[in-house]
Amino acid sequence: MTAANSIGEGEAIARKVETFVRQTVVGYETDDRRDGHGPLDSMVQEMRAKARAAGVLAPHIRPDGSHLSHRDTALVLRATGLSPLGPLACNTNAPDEGNMFLLGKVATPAQQARFLQPLQRGEGRSCFLMTEPASDGGTGSDPSMMQTRARQEGDEWVISGRKAFATGFDGAAFAILMAKTRTDEGKDAATMFLVPLPNPALRQERLIGTIDSSMPGGHAVVTIEDLRLPAEAILGAPHEGFAYAQVRLAPARLTHCMRWLGAATRANEIATEYAVRRQAFGKSLIDHEGVGFMLADNLIDLKQCELMINWCADALDAGDKAITESSMAKVAVSEMLFRVADRCVQIMGGTGVSHDTVVEQVFREIRAFRIYDGPTEVHKWSLAKKIKREVLART
Repeated sequence: MTAANSIGEGEAIARKVETFVRQTVVGYETDDRRDGHGPLDSMVQEMRAKARAAGVLAPHIRPDGSHLSHRDTALVLRATGLSPLGPLACNTNAPDEGNMFLLGKVATPAQQARFLQPLQRGEGRSCFLMTEPASDGGTGSDPSMMQTRARQEGDEWVISGRKAFATGFDGAAFAILMAKTRTDEGKDAATMFLVPLPNPALRQERLIGTIDSSMPGGHAVVTIEDLRLPAEAILGAPHEGFAYAQVRLAPARLTHCMRWLGAATRANEIATEYAVRRQAFGKSLIDHEGVGFMLADNLIDLKQCELMINWCADALDAGDKAITESSMAKVAVSEMLFRVADRCVQIMGGTGVSHDTVVEQVFREIRAFRIYDGPTEVHKWSLAKKIKREVLART
């Protein structure tokens, strides 16, 4: 039995990824090839070339195109998350990772050859166009509010509308675009389309300045005007967009948790080292109860996050849609990791709010994570509705 087999496939890959992130990617954290939204593509491609050479590009996907189990993916993505640049370097970043998963499940062989395979090879970026401007009354956490519409004209579909927070749109090779459609029975539905980019019918209005700074291409507001697509541009079947969104969203919520667990773990390592080495009032910071207890709380929260992720991963691996489990995990993990990152900043004082370490960035990014893929309050509201339904069903 080889060493890799004895420790398990996921753990073996995760160890290899962790070594690459710590020894290679961390050095890029001070690289100034970035704009206000994230690293420049030139920097990303340089890191990906090194990841490819090290055998850790898209490490959660086997050479035959199959994915690791969700439990093994948790180990690997946590390792990539040890640096905010790790997911970009290893091609496990959002939204590409979630789009790869969806395309692998739904796309036709021809669509996979055109869109999925180059994405897996790290040759370009993608975006997912679902969220819409609040000023338009468009969809945010409530997909039923979608204003972007697609209508069929002969052999083509014509799409118009606006999208917001289109992560990575600027410079993306293609988009998965979600639009409201009407079934033959006259019911509202949604359909997903694959759109090669750039396309003159999709115009970037502006890039939204946000608290996070790890997303190449930023978060765009996009106008879609009379976009014409052939029927073969439909991802999966017409009018099944809401169902496909669930295929993508539950695992994607969890992979967010995996990556940010790695980031918070790294922040805690830095804060712990600081607390042990830094002296104040005659002893090291960690020997002051207020600081030592914060680090103890961090260990507890990090372990609880790991267990929540594994619990949800097991449900997905068992074939469950895991809608409830992913909502619970997303709430618990995002809130706990934010507490971890906040304590790290507090422990490090002025250094914690400076750019001297990556702790400040991890704090900002995890704050945004509490909103992305559904704010905490929306998930709790959904869980409360489920509780009510279950009680009423018993009476």
